[in-house]
Amino acid sequence: MARFEVPQGWTVQAYRFALDPTPAQLRALASHAGAARFAHNHMLALVKAVMDQRAAERSYGVPDSELTPVLGWSLPALRKVWNQRKTTVAPWWGENSKEAYNTGMDGLARGLDAWVLSRQGQRAGLAVGFPRFKSARATKSVRFTTGPIRIEADRRHVTLPRLGAIHTHESTRKLARRIDAGTARILSATVRQDSAGRWHCALQVIVAAKARPAHARRAAHPVAGVDVGVKADALLVVATPDGREVARVAAPKSLTAAQSRLRVLQRRAARQHGPYDCQTRTRQQPSKRWRTTQARIGRVHAHATAVRRDVLRKATTTLAQRHDVVVVETLNAAGMRAKGGARKRGLNRALADAALAQIRRLLGYKCRWYGCQLVQADRFYPSSKTCSACGGRKPNLTLAERVFECDDCGVRIDRDLNAAINLARLGEPHWGEQSPAGSGPVAGRGATRETEPAPAGNAAGDETSTPHHRPVDQTGTASPQGEAA
Repeated sequence: MARFEVPQGWTVQAYRFALDPTPAQLRALASHAGAARFAHNHMLALVKAVMDQRAAERSYGVPDSELTPVLGWSLPALRKVWNQRKTTVAPWWGENSKEAYNTGMDGLARGLDAWVLSRQGQRAGLAVGFPRFKSARATKSVRFTTGPIRIEADRRHVTLPRLGAIHTHESTRKLARRIDAGTARILSATVRQDSAGRWHCALQVIVAAKARPAHARRAAHPVAGVDVGVKADALLVVATPDGREVARVAAPKSLTAAQSRLRVLQRRAARQHGPYDCQTRTRQQPSKRWRTTQARIGRVHAHATAVRRDVLRKATTTLAQRHDVVVVETLNAAGMRAKGGARKRGLNRALADAALAQIRRLLGYKCRWYGCQLVQADRFYPSSKTCSACGGRKPNLTLAERVFECDDCGVRIDRDLNAAINLARLGEPHWGEQSPAGSGPVAGRGATRETEPAPAGNAAGDETSTPHHRPVDQTGTASPQGEAA
């Protein structure tokens, strides 16, 4: 099946609205999410049963031609088997939209595909394990791709298949105006429940003529370097190649601010009747007060997430609209929090609270929207350890040193500002022949590794994309027929 191609001059954008469903619609949403979870777990159990059966038959010396037939792992194959079994295993399947069951099987197909590619070394990132069964406490989500998906004329309702018109907390006029003008088209809708228990609807839309708004203020400096950090006053430090500090965005520290409240609620939940008894090591029915406390904990986390998201989205939008070139670091945010144990617990929490990886992701698509060029420095580019005045290195710079003092020229400068200046100069390949101090050239340094020199100007980082739904066999070995070796 050919994938949908975005027309020339159009771009993909998402509009997210908080829903205000009625009690009947709340039950319907929970039913659709439960149906997606049931389809995922049922087909996963069937896949595991077929794999175990084939392995047992091989151990008894059964030839490959007489083994139990393989079960395809692609979405069409899983959907075909589900349609054959749904009347028997789920006689209530007609109460929900078919998109609910398709959502569960699509997640399973993607998980199996990621597991196979990870085993074969064809998927970037950490190793991916075999898909697991979803519990009732898993995130509730349903995706609709067919049926009536539209914005109502009153701009206060979203219509979804089998759910009807659902009231929204906020106006949908921004999307409604584009649809009325013929410059937007809805592709799909994803309904999801957050940790606070509120349902949201994210509409995947293609829009035409997405460009920099006319009222956006343009900065006097077209090139800007962005250094990210976890300090309260320096989440984002923006500087120009000539050494000027353009902006400094303070970190919201929303998770840190919520720690006192979370500490009280989590201690209260530990004293209440939870779903697991540590003394008898048995599962039990959770009490109503424990559920109430867990809901309050979820609302606290949801509020911290909303505050962090608001600051990051506003800051990245401003950067993409005001500058022509934005240079950012390529940080291994997950690896920075992978090890350290108890001695690094505070830093790990601060890194998670800052959401450093989100900044580059947000700038990635916003720069495309507003016609800004995004330059991603190499992961090993020493922006913090390089002097912005003379280009000298200071390899023994520690995290505790917030002021960069060069051993060669003696300049003293804020650590984050120094890194932002070095990043900004990567956006200008023909930056001046002499440094501001006049002691040496600064052009063409590029993003080089600390231990191994790299070609000058190598400041772009390319990431490996992951193809989905590749034909695979039941053991994770690629073969045209999908048969195990």
